[in-house]
Amino acid sequence: MDYELRHLRAFVAVAKVHSYTAASRDLLITQPALTRAVQQLEVALGIQLLTRTSRSVELTAAGSEFYDKVLSIVAELDRAVLSIQGRQELRIGFQWVLPAPWATHTISEFERATGVATRLLRRDDVEPHLERGELDVAVTRTMLKSADLEHALLFDEERVAVVSSSSKLAGRRTLSWQELADHPLVINTVNGTTQPELWPPETRPGCIVPCENFDEWLHLVAAGRGLGALPRSAARSTQHPDLIFIPLVDAPAVPVWLAYQPRRRNALVRKFVSIGLNVGALEGK
Repeated sequence: MDYELRHLRAFVAVAKVHSYTAASRDLLITQPALTRAVQQLEVALGIQLLTRTSRSVELTAAGSEFYDKVLSIVAELDRAVLSIQGRQELRIGFQWVLPAPWATHTISEFERATGVATRLLRRDDVEPHLERGELDVAVTRTMLKSADLEHALLFDEERVAVVSSSSKLAGRRTLSWQELADHPLVINTVNGTTQPELWPPETRPGCIVPCENFDEWLHLVAAGRGLGALPRSAARSTQHPDLIFIPLVDAPAVPVWLAYQPRRRNALVRKFVSIGLNVGALEGK
């Protein structure tokens, strides 16, 4: 079939960001050249992969299926090239705020022990990126659903309440877990650690303010749209002039996991998981 690796890379770049303009910047080529590469791939395959509107670029059903398969192939090829050139790297995904100081200690120890660089990639939904091989391992505070992934429990974190500085609760020294549910609650529905199911059915929050990522969550809580809760390490790493952090009483702990694909568990992944578990055991004491 008459296509080359550059055609596949062009398609993957556009599909990933849903924009020819942004993808051309990522690949450092002109937008017309990128457009031609994608069109040539579609002609070679005899299939329309992308649909273009005035506002965005979307995958067709066939394009979505092709993207999942091609992304895995391109990722494997990149790993092979880095390996043969002696420039291996470990790609570590995370959903929002990495647990500290665990992340710093683990990454430093891994790089010292292996001589391999790490690359941190924030992804709101790490699961498909792990499945396609775009990530080697991911730090997550929620159990991922795919049966193809394994999880290694690092440690449990305490939660703290997060309220707007304008809230009448801002001066409180502590809040109870149940008290949190008696107020409007901002919930990150994609990867947040605080979900209504953590309360008994009869005492669950009556008012939920949904959002889909950590940045939206921060702004909604700061604006006083509702209360929230964070793992303690995330609260320590979060700086916002309009947020107040208050210890929570009787709140369930937040488990922190490393997730990875068993079939991609090479020596580097095994080493990172081993170091991560050792560091987690020390910090969890």
